[in-house]
Amino acid sequence: MSQIENNWKFAEDYPVESPVLEKARKLSIEMGVDPVSRATAAHLASVVAMTGSHSIAEIGTGLGVSGLSMLTSFPAVTLTTIDVESEYHRLARALFSDANIAHTRVRFINGPAENVLPRMNENSYDIVLIDGDPDRLLEYVEHSLRLVRPGGTVLVPRILAEGSVANPASRDQLSVDYRMLMAELADSEAVVTSLLPVGDGLLHITRLAER
Repeated sequence: MSQIENNWKFAEDYPVESPVLEKARKLSIEMGVDPVSRATAAHLASVVAMTGSHSIAEIGTGLGVSGLSMLTSFPAVTLTTIDVESEYHRLARALFSDANIAHTRVRFINGPAENVLPRMNENSYDIVLIDGDPDRLLEYVEHSLRLVRPGGTVLVPRILAEGSVANPASRDQLSVDYRMLMAELADSEAVVTSLLPVGDGLLHITRLAER
């Protein structure tokens, strides 16, 4: 194992998660839902703390691993979370309750994100987390940049697509689309981007105020 791989593994194993978060992670795996990695979840919480965010939207609730990470230590933060699977919402509600997160802080919207996002208010969120259908990522990013306030951030986990995006020999449509998206964002004067190698990659897209 290379030094880079050792560093990555150490960083992934470093975070200490609460019993409820561990329960959510274990239940996710049992249900066949792939939660964000431990290091990614810890970084999501750090972004909330660093930005002083209060209002978050999430595309892809899963069983609540990301949501728990972003809400547990921040009692003033609210979350609007979208998922097409009502069963995931039922389980996530129970886990949020176990974590003593008031039900008034979380709004669950059941339905396809592509139908829900156009109806949501623009400039209304500090953070939008995109962890939904990868084939619709470009569409989701476009909507999310409309939803976040100037200075707000769109977060995209799994952006490296299990290593295929970083491999120039990978020419499948998903890898090509992800590379194109990151290239366009890097050239845009409307946003600032950064790419972190936590988990399967985490892309930060921060919307700049209009000049």
